[in-house]
Amino acid sequence: MIRDVNIADRPHERLLRQGAMSLSNQELLAILLRTGTKEESVLVLANRVLSTFERLHHLKHATIEEIFAIKGIGEVKAIQILAAIELGRRLSQKQNDDKYTVRSPQDAAAYLMPDMTSLSQEHFVVLFLDVKNQIMHKKTIFIGGLNASIVHPREIFREAVKRSAASIILSQIGKHYFRRKTILL
Repeated sequence: MIRDVNIADRPHERLLRQGAMSLSNQELLAILLRTGTKEESVLVLANRVLSTFERLHHLKHATIEEIFAIKGIGEVKAIQILAAIELGRRLSQKQNDDKYTVRSPQDAAAYLMPDMTSLSQEHFVVLFLDVKNQIMHKKTIFIGGLNASIVHPREIFREAVKRSAASIILSQIGKHYFRRKTILL
């Protein structure tokens, strides 16, 4: 149990003394979970959550049902985990309240990659830009299979006209590649 761990070695105390960077994924998750169960410590429970998803990165795509299915994880803990994941996702995005300007394909890739790095299916994403090449809107037009996505042009252009986009960036993003093409309207 956590109470059997030396006080100085407990995750909360280590975070206060050494900072969050010094903690393992298991310890960070244990802090989020706060308590274990009658049978196991919070550290053991955190380890079981991580091992259920094999890698921390896979937890990013977990559903509330998948997390809730883990013995010892109730609805509140599942919600806390998903909220922390979403906060991390939002923090990892480079965009801020100002509009993000695209000057090159690398800029578009940098904008899209935080959300798209571990997709298991093809996603066809369109960025709608204004006359200053600032991103006004991002929309996933189609989610395909494991290695293909089929998109009709009318879906793309309907949204572009609706948003009065000056230009668009089309991105087909999948597990192992990133394609982009810019079309001016």
